[in-house]
Amino acid sequence: MQQSGVPGSRGCALCPLLGVLFFQGVYVVFSLEIKADAHVRGYVGENIKLRCTFKSSSSVTDKLTIDWTYRPPSSSRTESIFHYQSFQYPTTAGTFRDRISWVGDVYKGDASISISNPTMKDNGTFSCAVKNPPDVHHNIPATELTVTERGFGTMLSSVALLSILVFIPSTVVVILLLVRMGRKSAGLKKRSKSGYKKSSIEVSDDTDQEGDDCMAKLCVRCAECVVVRDHDRNTVHLGDFSNNGGFRL
Repeated sequence: MQQSGVPGSRGCALCPLLGVLFFQGVYVVFSLEIKADAHVRGYVGENIKLRCTFKSSSSVTDKLTIDWTYRPPSSSRTESIFHYQSFQYPTTAGTFRDRISWVGDVYKGDASISISNPTMKDNGTFSCAVKNPPDVHHNIPATELTVTERGFGTMLSSVALLSILVFIPSTVVVILLLVRMGRKSAGLKKRSKSGYKKSSIEVSDDTDQEGDDCMAKLCVRCAECVVVRDHDRNTVHLGDFSNNGGFRL
């Protein structure tokens, strides 16, 4: 009887310890949660935002710290590129010198930064670490950054979008005007063959049409004048350049 009671007493003694360990495990998982984009794609010369958000069980104080680190591809070496504690401290040395900007807001749970003038040499892994005492245990998410040149396909898509928004509507308007003019012309021919005499309203419509034609011719003439004037300006500038010792046309 005594021998069977000893193991039981030891098991009961371990219960509080297991409870503490379980409580600590839950605390580690849920006290501070950090999220970041797993993959970010950017283009050379265009600012890139690295998003990082966090949720803390404690209120934000001046003890909160944020650290961003960078690790090049196929390397275990990490480099600190940004630190925050009540104020932002971007790196003043290395590849990212004067290129890291703070775009976050700690009171909204935002710890994001921005990279200006990125190049393909910036490809690698970026990690965001946040500590808000007493919440200091957390995950450290990593973001894989890929920077590439804008290809011909991207430029072509931009041109195609511009064409859709500008040229196609203009073409539709021109077609509608031509159809309207064709109908009016066909109607006038039929009336002239049958010896039909125009009413005062139709005469007024013809006068308006002639006025529209005159206005269209005037717009074309103005456009020609602008082109000629720009050509004359360019000629004058080239002449000045020639007088100053440059090439002569």
